[in-house]
Parts: sequence; C-alpha cells; structure tokens
Amino acid sequence: MTTSILNIGIDAKRIVRNGTGLGSYGRTLVNDLAQYPLRLNLYAPDRGRDDLRTQVEGHDNVSFLFPHSSFHFPLSKSFWRSRGIVADLKRDGIQLYHGLSGELPIGIRRSGIKSVVTIHDLIFLRHPEFYNPIDVQIYKWKFHQTIKEADHIIAISECTKRDILEYGGKLVSEDNITLIYQSCAQRFAPSAISKHPSPTTRYVLSVGSIEPRKNTMLALKALHHLPDDISLVLVGRHTAYTDKLTQYARTNGLEHRLRILHGVPDADLPALYADAEAFVYPSVYEGFGIPIIEAIRCGLPVVACTGSCLEEAGGPDSLYVEPDDAEGMADAIRRCLNGADGRQERIQRSQDYIKRFDGKDVAGRVFQLYQQLL
Repeated sequence: MTTSILNIGIDAKRIVRNGTGLGSYGRTLVNDLAQYPLRLNLYAPDRGRDDLRTQVEGHDNVSFLFPHSSFHFPLSKSFWRSRGIVADLKRDGIQLYHGLSGELPIGIRRSGIKSVVTIHDLIFLRHPEFYNPIDVQIYKWKFHQTIKEADHIIAISECTKRDILEYGGKLVSEDNITLIYQSCAQRFAPSAISKHPSPTTRYVLSVGSIEPRKNTMLALKALHHLPDDISLVLVGRHTAYTDKLTQYARTNGLEHRLRILHGVPDADLPALYADAEAFVYPSVYEGFGIPIIEAIRCGLPVVACTGSCLEEAGGPDSLYVEPDDAEGMADAIRRCLNGADGRQERIQRSQDYIKRFDGKDVAGRVFQLYQQLL
C-alpha cells in the first residue's frame, strides 16, 4: 500500500537566522522529519545565514521558498510573514502549515489550510520584567491571535502547556494541545564528538543567551566558594548583561576565572561541552532548556535552577538550586566536579532519562499529528 506524501509548509525564519534556541529546534526537527513521506516547504523571509541554512539542505524532499519580487517595500518581509504568505501557501498547494516559533499568519484558518503552531514559552507573560513593556503587549497580542488561528498547538514542555492554558483562557482547549518535547541534534551524540586531549584549564560551562533572565551572575558568584582552579566559560552573544558580568568579575578578583566566548560555530560546541567538568544553567525561567539535553548527551552532570521546566528537561539526577542561592549553586557544582562521589552514576542515569527526547521519536510524533489533522 502506497503512503501519500503530505505537502507541508514550515515557518523557516528562525531556521535561517537564529543560531541557537528556536533555530536549533527548527533545523533538528526538519532534518528528522525529512525521513518521513513529506514534502517540506520551508518559507523564509530571506536566505539568512549560509552556515545555518545549509544545515538542513541536502534532502530531496526539502526546499526553501522566499517572498516573490513585489515584496520590497519597508517592513515587507514582516508583512509577508504575517499576512502575505497565505496566498503563497494556497498557490503551492500546502495542506498544513507549521509555525515553529509561536506564530501563525493572519488568515490561515480562513484559507482552509490546516495549521499547527509550536509554542516554546510564555516568559513574556510569566516574567514581563525581563522585557520592554511595549514588546510585552505586542507578544501578548501575537499569542492570542495565533491561538485563534491554530488548529492545533504543540507545547514543548508540561510547564509551557500549563502556561498556555493559564494565559490562553477561553481561547484555548486542553484537547487542542499536544506535548511533544524538543529533540537534540545528532552532533551532540557521544559517538559524534571528536576526542580531545585533557584540557589544561578546569572549567564549568554555560551556553545560551547572556541576559538577566539567564541569571548567569549566580554561577559567577558561586566561583567564590569553589576551588581556585575552576573557571566559568560562557558561550553566547555580547549584551549589556555581559558587561555587568565582566565588571563584577573585575571588581571581585574573578577576572582570570571568567571566559566569555562569542560567535562560537555550531560545530565547535560539542567539544566545548565534552571538555568541561560540569554544565550550569541558572535561568530564572525557561520553556524547556535544550542546552541541558545537549550537555547530558555529551557526558556532563548538570546544575540548574528550580521554578520552571528545567527539572523536566534534566530529570531527577541533575541538581537544582534556588535562583538566588550562590552558596547552594557552588555546593551543587562541587558535587559535579571530576572525582566527586556519585558523579558518574548520576551522569549515566541522566543519559538514560533523556532518551525520551530522542530526535526520531519527536519527529515521529509530529508526523503522526500532521496525519491526524489531515
């Protein structure tokens, strides 16, 4: 019996532009979905970054599509993505459109094209203090507009699902939300990581946006309570919060123990994980926390903070502290350093736990959802 090939449209803006987070989710999912009987049309406002776009090229059933030539007026790319794209989807015979980053174009429901949206987090509603007030109102409007348009919603964690139900109110039904976890790219599998000589510097690693919500200052303050030969390595783009961290380190005699890396290529990340002794993710609030999964797959013990979904991502054998407890953070890191009692056992149990986030299983569930809706 021949399986008919479904014609799927996918929002690819973050795939071609975003090096971490939402972009990583999209690239990993598309690469895994390409193994199924699907025609994947990736709609992006422009070609974005070559190094990101080429991570999903090479599949016969995957194509990138861009706005036609008439979209060259100011804000045209935003207009195309929020409204104009619907005409292109109809022209291309798209049966279902998947918004990968919490947004759907206005009018998609009226067009008769089925739609799915993945919502990663609602931090702008849960913790608006980390955002510009005008941005909060814009994001709030987009969220409500999107859940009105969507035929179905994918939540990437139980934490995010609870937030959707709380902030969506009467606009959303629990029956229309499916929990499908994020998956981790295959380059973080232990077998894919190149072996390196033992590093001369002992370090604890943190990967992600360097911003107040990520609460990296907690890990920096923890250095006061850790052995002098332990450094903190941060990977992320430069922000104003970066300057606060470097100023604190300079003022408190920690400058030689803080290393901040910007513009690290994706291909170099697995080796950075593998050479660390532990991974710290002290974020105040997250929708999921994919770097935790990456770290565990690379063989690291994890220390994170309580209060959102990080326990869900890291499982019961990672360690968790309150977001303002520097001494607690230091104690947890100490229990994760090389030679600490139970370290290897916790790593092994954590690796068993994260098998639930295996990429093919995630893509398989998304494929089944497409089939059900069509």
